Amino acid sequence: MESRRLLGLITEAASEDALVREMARGELIALRAAAVGPLLDALWDDEAPVAWSEAAWLLRKIGLPALGPLADAIAAAPTPTALRRARWAFTGLDVPGLGVYASALKHPDPQVRQSAAYVFQGRGRDALSEAHLLLPLLADPVPEVREGAVWALREVGTGVVPLLRGVRRGLWPGYARARAGALEVLAAVGGPEALDERDRAALRRLISVKARDEIPEPMHTCGSWFAVPTTDQEAVLDAFGLSGAVPVTMRLGASAWCHDLHAGNGPRARHGTCSRVYVSPALDGWTLVFGTPSGDAHADDGRSRGARVRSRCAALSRRFGAAHWYGMRCGDDWTAWCLGEGGEVVRFYDVAEPESEVGGEHPAEARCVPHYRSGFPRRALEDLDAADAEAFLACFEEIGRELWLPGQRTAVEVAGQASVDPASIGPQTRVTGRAVLALTACGREHGHPRGALCV
Repeated sequence: MESRRLLGLITEAASEDALVREMARGELIALRAAAVGPLLDALWDDEAPVAWSEAAWLLRKIGLPALGPLADAIAAAPTPTALRRARWAFTGLDVPGLGVYASALKHPDPQVRQSAAYVFQGRGRDALSEAHLLLPLLADPVPEVREGAVWALREVGTGVVPLLRGVRRGLWPGYARARAGALEVLAAVGGPEALDERDRAALRRLISVKARDEIPEPMHTCGSWFAVPTTDQEAVLDAFGLSGAVPVTMRLGASAWCHDLHAGNGPRARHGTCSRVYVSPALDGWTLVFGTPSGDAHADDGRSRGARVRSRCAALSRRFGAAHWYGMRCGDDWTAWCLGEGGEVVRFYDVAEPESEVGGEHPAEARCVPHYRSGFPRRALEDLDAADAEAFLACFEEIGRELWLPGQRTAVEVAGQASVDPASIGPQTRVTGRAVLALTACGREHGHPRGALCV
């Protein structure tokens, strides 16, 4: 068909007349390969007679004849916008099966390989029969492509476990470099139970070797943790109702805490935030407990978070002489702490619960003034236009400097003065004992959360 007629059909595909529009669409789809080139031109040309989304939809409907040209378009896309449009059309093609993407998974351009892996990811469990095509990508030289393969295989689910165990055992010739990626997916889709005994034994040896001379590293603090002044880890495990303690590296424990905090509690997470706890070795004489005990996660007594924390800190301090709780988030300015001594809470502060404050300022909070009762003059900014954000902020900072108003101290800063700041541990920190991951009541019922962790 001559190019003029093709251009006419593309123009009619954008017609406001529904009958004209549907007839043009039908003809373009029926033309198959002959229509692909002009539609690709329209996909990138904002001056084209049809919107790029309409061109992409038509390419999707044409299906298999558009697969190769779209792969080449992804590789040659001149702008991020063009790349995004081509990928959108490519990942939704109406094709008979995933096997037709085999050549795209081997394409020399990494964007094409990553896009093909995303197609598998979108099919989820339905991609199981063709999941073996993703195995070479687990050893891809481009990190983003490897990550795309991992995500795709994770979405396929537990059905890939035998396949990945085969990679681990060398049953897929030529895929030796994919063994590390296979291990990551196994941990993600099935947790420790998905690893066979050889891999579990190898992991135990690796942890043992790394833990032997491990130097503490600063932790990313996002969540809550307890601190008790003891080196008796067994007593700490008993006090929190924990069991099944497994020796780990401090790095692995910190990775588990961060992973579980963001895992959520959906069906796939299996009580991901409350199944296990990272118990540190004694750090400068303090044992830190990171995570959420089951009783706190599923309490239905109507008490606030602060009330439950205060109760636990009081009980722990009766047993250990003192007990602290700290909380903060990396995504906002929430920060909180609770300090218990001799069975009583001597200080509680939570920026989200100012009405629940207990005790006066603790020595660890020196120069700390909670924002809701600071000395900032009430009427200092009333003459400013609040809509002028830049001027408003500048004036706020200037008045603050003039009045020497202190900034609000965070939980890690208080912890650093009162016990141990996990964000500041390092070679100077005295370490006694071993780090462990232990199960809560939820963990005893549901097992360890799924997911790969850093060793």
